[in-house]
Amino acid sequence: MTVVQRCLARSYVPVMLIGGNGFAIWMVAQGGSPIWLILVGVIAVGISFAAEQLLPFSKEWNHWRGDARRDVLHALVNKTLSEVSVWSVPVLAAFVPWSGIWPSDWPLLAQWLIALLVADCGITLVHCWSHHSRILWRLHAVHHSVERMYGLNGLMKHPLHQAIETLAGVSPLLLAGMPQKIAMLLAFSVTIQLLLQHSNVDVDLGILGRWLALGGAHRWHHLADPVRGNVNFGLFTTIWDRLLGTAVLDSCADGAAVKLGLAGHPNYPTAYLAQLIEPFRPTARLGASSPSGQAREGIG
Repeated sequence: MTVVQRCLARSYVPVMLIGGNGFAIWMVAQGGSPIWLILVGVIAVGISFAAEQLLPFSKEWNHWRGDARRDVLHALVNKTLSEVSVWSVPVLAAFVPWSGIWPSDWPLLAQWLIALLVADCGITLVHCWSHHSRILWRLHAVHHSVERMYGLNGLMKHPLHQAIETLAGVSPLLLAGMPQKIAMLLAFSVTIQLLLQHSNVDVDLGILGRWLALGGAHRWHHLADPVRGNVNFGLFTTIWDRLLGTAVLDSCADGAAVKLGLAGHPNYPTAYLAQLIEPFRPTARLGASSPSGQAREGIG
């Protein structure tokens, strides 16, 4: 590994997390236009793609497999839905029958951290449940059908499943009176986290790897193995996985040895519209990705 690669391995995640989220918090604090968040998001995607070329975890995962158009469509649709949900916060807040308990007088950074941890809890629980529920697994299997991990396919989700996860993560915050600016920051942070979580970059997280749901920890979750892949459900942190007893903190195997996808279902649809329809087909057969998933292999 060259000096440049070593520096990249150690700086990639901190620069993206601290730089991206730090700028977003500063911009919102200054009352800046949300357009800046979109621009920073685009820059983050470009940095991610460059890092994947310079320091790939798996060189094979850098090869397009006819999945670019599908992944772009998933990303655009799901990101659009995310933005719509942010702008609907004031409308939803009008239906809350109390003023809320949100600590609006706290520093913006503290409010953001609270939102992040609460959302992480709700999303982690629904994610875990999705590996045990027949109905939710049908929707979640779209995300697990990927056979390579790279930044863009973090948003490769069935929009209905994303909506369910979002509802679980955001509902407690809305009931507490979360303001729109915090919802905006949270949506941006989710995008950055999904980008990092699925990046094909051989990062060196050090001690952070035991607390952040990134890198090797999330690769375990995508293994096409009905036992070993039933771990690490967290989006932002490993805190809730630790409490659930589903945390595996060791780095995943070398890229050449990692097999991703749906066990027992190598012919899962790869086209965008077909993936949206697949969960609702009565004859669909979904492979297992967890011990509980083995019983789901013949759903339909």
